[in-house]
Amino acid sequence: MLQFLTICWLSLFHPFYVSVTEINHNAKNQSIEISCRMFYDDLERELNKTNHSQIDIVKPKDKTEVNRMITDYVKKHLTIKADGKILTLSFVGYEIQEDGAWSYFEVKGISKVKQLTVHDDLLYPAHPEQINMIHATVNGERKSTKLDNPEADASFSF
Repeated sequence: MLQFLTICWLSLFHPFYVSVTEINHNAKNQSIEISCRMFYDDLERELNKTNHSQIDIVKPKDKTEVNRMITDYVKKHLTIKADGKILTLSFVGYEIQEDGAWSYFEVKGISKVKQLTVHDDLLYPAHPEQINMIHATVNGERKSTKLDNPEADASFSF
């Protein structure tokens, strides 16, 4: 508890930049489900910068345009290979939960996975201190890693 309070107190004085990407193989549906969590203010700022726009992802005027921007941004900064094959991410949607923006993607037609290779540099252009956490689950086995900017590549074998 004391550790948690210390981290919270320190984050008031030094911003904390972290994203979390969850990659889950769903054997029953033969798909890979991906969710990415980023602080929504960081994501919004980066979307506005890269698209030369002024959008609000919490209360968007044009939800379709925000969906496109999020999709394009994540696909540019997150690449996943399953057994050496690059996966084409299909955008499912996004939602805001507290201070985070969760974006969801899916890849169908994946019956089994032995190895996942991930390139994740989400928000690296915005924050030299960015940390990206990746959790991958295949056949109930969960593996995790942490990437510190500029490190962006990880591999998981199952």
